[in-house]
Amino acid sequence: MNQNIVKMYTDGACSGNPGPGGWGVVLLYGMQQKTLNGAEANTTNNRMELMAAIEGLKALKRSCHVEVTTDSEYVKKGITEWMKSWKLKNWRTANNKPVKNQDLWQALDEEIKRHHVTWHWVKGHSGHPENEKADTLAREAILTLNHKGIK
Repeated sequence: MNQNIVKMYTDGACSGNPGPGGWGVVLLYGMQQKTLNGAEANTTNNRMELMAAIEGLKALKRSCHVEVTTDSEYVKKGITEWMKSWKLKNWRTANNKPVKNQDLWQALDEEIKRHHVTWHWVKGHSGHPENEKADTLAREAILTLNHKGIK
């Protein structure tokens, strides 16, 4: 494995959509692994997918080459295909409607400025070990909310 590349696997989950949601991240650098997760009481699956990418990149203390793997076509296409146009149109879609989750897209845009990022998509729940682990982390975060009595 190339020691100069951080591999990041992200996933988001929601119990109801909207509803309680969680995000999970697996970071791999050489032989080191770090996992992160978090939750929100009332959110959507797309917001949690974005939060996973944001929080994973935010956790990196210095500028890195990062290979992000997500099972969210929304995140992958948003960052690689749609965002440039949204920014040119002052965060409006092709239909001239406000971009949903603009706050998180802008936060992700800020985080990627610090790194050299490549984006990969993997089919969710297809047995990809790191994607499955990120999914488990996201679901565990939701359970933590439920244990605190937040539903």
